[in-house]
Amino acid sequence: MSKSTTGKSKELKIVTRHVITVQDIEKDPRKIKLLYIISEIGGISEKALQYLLYYMKEEGYDLGYNFVMLGQFPSSKEILNDTLALRYVGLLETNPRKKLVVTSLGKEFLEKHADKIPEEEKEKIKKLIEELRIKIAPIDAEVELRARPRRRRRRLF
Repeated sequence: MSKSTTGKSKELKIVTRHVITVQDIEKDPRKIKLLYIISEIGGISEKALQYLLYYMKEEGYDLGYNFVMLGQFPSSKEILNDTLALRYVGLLETNPRKKLVVTSLGKEFLEKHADKIPEEEKEKIKKLIEELRIKIAPIDAEVELRARPRRRRRRLF
């Protein structure tokens, strides 16, 4: 760096630290369950995920997320923060169709940590996903259509 008039120089050291680590995720059962749900559904938009977790809460399976209704749309800042944290550490990614999918690292993580979710809870999650898939599919389709680039039609005349 440049020397000041006193002849001393100061060095600037930049140390990068992760805001959240995989070890933090390991300690958070809610994030593990969220990752498991996304893994079970196979790929889901953030909007459809919020609806799914809202409907699951209505059916009696509550992960502890608070929802605010924006018109007809259930919204939870906590879900967005948790999915962001899971993407940040590489356990989730957003595919080109704007859907959250579990990465290979995320699948390995779930293999090691899925035992933190009791078997009866896993069965309940699977059952609810199958029941609610019909309600979620149109929301996912809408998000996918909006994500596509629009093509202009040429006029023949």
